[in-house]
Amino acid sequence: MKDKVALVTGSSRGIGNAIARKCAEAGADIVINYRRGTGSSLKQAETLAMDVEAMGRRAFLIQADISSRDSVKQLFADIKEKAGRLDYLVLNAAKAPFKPIDKLLERELRQLVDTNYLGNIFCLQSAVPLLKESKGKIVFISSLGSRFYNPAYPLGSMKAAMESVVRDSAETLRDRGIAVNAVCGGIVKTDSFKVLRQYWENLDLLPEELFVEPEEIADAALFLCSDAAKGISGQTIIVDRGLSNSLYR
Repeated sequence: MKDKVALVTGSSRGIGNAIARKCAEAGADIVINYRRGTGSSLKQAETLAMDVEAMGRRAFLIQADISSRDSVKQLFADIKEKAGRLDYLVLNAAKAPFKPIDKLLERELRQLVDTNYLGNIFCLQSAVPLLKESKGKIVFISSLGSRFYNPAYPLGSMKAAMESVVRDSAETLRDRGIAVNAVCGGIVKTDSFKVLRQYWENLDLLPEELFVEPEEIADAALFLCSDAAKGISGQTIIVDRGLSNSLYR
């Protein structure tokens, strides 16, 4: 990835942070996207930027709420102005309540769709002109909620929808030289895990070896951005340490 530019949405923390660091280690300059311009989100983004620059790479801190089309347009305008190019778009940002679908309020439903579906498509659409020039890659970060029931994880339905978008976009953008794929991550102990364990009965009984590290998701994303993945198109690679193979373990 030497001298190329990667945008990782929602990269101030968790899996996005791990992906941004992996891309920087591979030689890429990083566009660090975070939603809130204050608080821990900004502080973690600033820490990541310092770490990226310590690796000898450029870091571009750009605040943007992907659920807003105008905010996304400004994000990509800033990328073009500051970085001059874009080679990799990693769609990682997500926002949703832990709540059964039948209990969701209208504002929560709209937030669910606006951020996790429309927001990702806004980013994809805005990235195409830059990625066409660089023959770039798009990688969406999904989760097992896209295919398995969880009692309080409405985000899973949006992840499933986006996996379909990945398949369709891979074909739509093929002629423009843009590859599109996804990584479906297993259970990762990020900030949201603390809340998830309150709703998922006996989650703490899961063997430790079946929990996925953020860096393992990042490794898969890095692979899909590389030339080694040139034969893969429109696919979702599952990285869950075999959890989905072992329902009766």
